[in-house]
Amino acid sequence: ALSRHAGPIVLVVGAYLVVSHLALAFVFMSFSDPAVMLADPIFRVLNLVYAAAFSGLAIAACAAYDKQSREAGTFGLVALCAAIVGTVNLGANMWFEGFAVPWLADVVPEVLTAEKTTFWKVGYLSSYLLFAIGWVLFGLASLRAGVFPRLISLAIVAGGIIGFLAAKPPYGVALGLALLSLGIWMVRT
Repeated sequence: ALSRHAGPIVLVVGAYLVVSHLALAFVFMSFSDPAVMLADPIFRVLNLVYAAAFSGLAIAACAAYDKQSREAGTFGLVALCAAIVGTVNLGANMWFEGFAVPWLADVVPEVLTAEKTTFWKVGYLSSYLLFAIGWVLFGLASLRAGVFPRLISLAIVAGGIIGFLAAKPPYGVALGLALLSLGIWMVRT
């Protein structure tokens, strides 16, 4: 069933990612003070909407992989697992920023200006790195499998590279556009 609905799933997730991150970017750019931004209800809602996109990304990765699993081989399976691990890690980061950070900013405002520990930096950066590596590998596996158009597979690779900054708007748009294109291609074929 997942393979049968892969096109619409990937298309909707790609569109959702693009729209949610562009909306977040629009609101994000209108603030210069992080405390004021975190207190804004529109920013909070959009941040949660974007965090929800990561659940869809994990499902879209599985749906797209299902279409090319035979041709992608072991490397494709490893790439899928890497994309899921990276997506879950960055999704957890976005969930924390959507739910916990606004609460912390309300309760302990000093948290916004506190110096970040090495332990915190490792966790923070690893989620970005795992996300980028996972989607780059997924794009490379798609390129190698040859099931999806070459340009779309390269766009997924580029979206993964740019995705290293996906927590900051509008850098998540690149992967969203790549998946939107893949979804359209899948629906048409």
